[in-house]
Amino acid sequence: MRFFETLRTANHNLFRNKVRTFLTILAIFVGSFTIILNVAINSGVNAFIDEQTAALGGDNFIMLMSKDSAAMMSEQMSASTGPQEFTEKTNTIGVLSDTDLETLKNIDGIDADSFYSPTPLNGTGYITSSKTDKKYNVGSAMILPPGNFNIPLAAGTLVDQTEEAKQKNQIVLPPEYPQALGYEKDEDIIGQTITFALKDEFDGSFKEFKAEVVGVEANGIVSSQFGMLLSRALYDEMYTFATKYYPANYEAPTYYVMATFDNTRFTEDEIKQAISDAGYYAWTINDMMGVIRTFFDVIMIVFSIFGGIALLAAAIGIVNTLLMSVEERTREIGLDKALGMSSGRVFTEFATEAILLGFWGSVFGVIVAMLIGNAVNFAVHQPGAFLEVFPTFELFKFTVGNVLPIVIIIMIIALIAGTAPAIKAARKNPIEALRYE
Repeated sequence: MRFFETLRTANHNLFRNKVRTFLTILAIFVGSFTIILNVAINSGVNAFIDEQTAALGGDNFIMLMSKDSAAMMSEQMSASTGPQEFTEKTNTIGVLSDTDLETLKNIDGIDADSFYSPTPLNGTGYITSSKTDKKYNVGSAMILPPGNFNIPLAAGTLVDQTEEAKQKNQIVLPPEYPQALGYEKDEDIIGQTITFALKDEFDGSFKEFKAEVVGVEANGIVSSQFGMLLSRALYDEMYTFATKYYPANYEAPTYYVMATFDNTRFTEDEIKQAISDAGYYAWTINDMMGVIRTFFDVIMIVFSIFGGIALLAAAIGIVNTLLMSVEERTREIGLDKALGMSSGRVFTEFATEAILLGFWGSVFGVIVAMLIGNAVNFAVHQPGAFLEVFPTFELFKFTVGNVLPIVIIIMIIALIAGTAPAIKAARKNPIEALRYE
């Protein structure tokens, strides 16, 4: 009962000077509003990244390459590398030999049966359908990587991986291809036949390959990396044609292999360390997602600093408000202490006022942030808006887990800011306080 009485009294005392209290709460509101929006954006981005990773699966997927290949990839991604002088050795750097492959297959935890070395479909080609006269570049095309991948789809299913189905010419198209090929909706192209064509580099003619569309990929930050997903039968048929003029003993160089590892026995870090100890380099889906996540985290930290500065200004405002309140209520404090109120009780009342300032400021910040955030979430998913293609991406994600801690932290900051004025009030000498003018 005394707890609620203390709250009621503290709340009443706060609003004796409504303008000053309102301005202090407004300062806290600005800081809390900024931080809560930043946290909500960070939660939304990370939730989308987690969703993409989880939807793709791939938690046991791993890409294996030589350390030379990894170094070359790093150099190619560096803008300062510049042109590299040609040497005959250049084209063999990073190539995995049969011995390398056997060494990798023998690493404990690596599934040797899952090894797959993707070879690009080189040459000139296009894709079209009976619904349009236009032809489009084939772009990236590959077989679905090994592992428990479950790439998010806008329509249909993934290429059937059963042995029987592997003999069928099937394809999963990237986003926007159905519309380009003359179909109004993604669902309309499912089960339809489209045409691939590859150019014969000797006589200039084009060879056509028919394929059944079984799925359409949904827009995502990872799924787009794979491009068109082909059944093994379709891929093999096209690859055989593309390389028919190559020497009979030609083997495409293997720069990296895709595989799976036993994630029930080893963590990603453990299996990557084992591969590194063997002299090779490993890369996982989470490595790529980690780069994206780090990029957004850095941006959020910068914005959070501005929110922290606003909260610091609000804390100074709390100190000022309560110090002025102590001065204005000096005689009242003296009377209360003369009538038997303990110093602890006086301290508690002023400390409660500080907490309430933090509470009201943060609550209003949460309410306004949620109203604006949800309105923005709705607006950015409307036709033509920049997140229309990512319907599951909540730009602002509000949960109890990311809102409640902010409110509590702000209340603690307010308590700390109000400690000095509360101590000053508690230490008032009742006789001197009664004489105060």
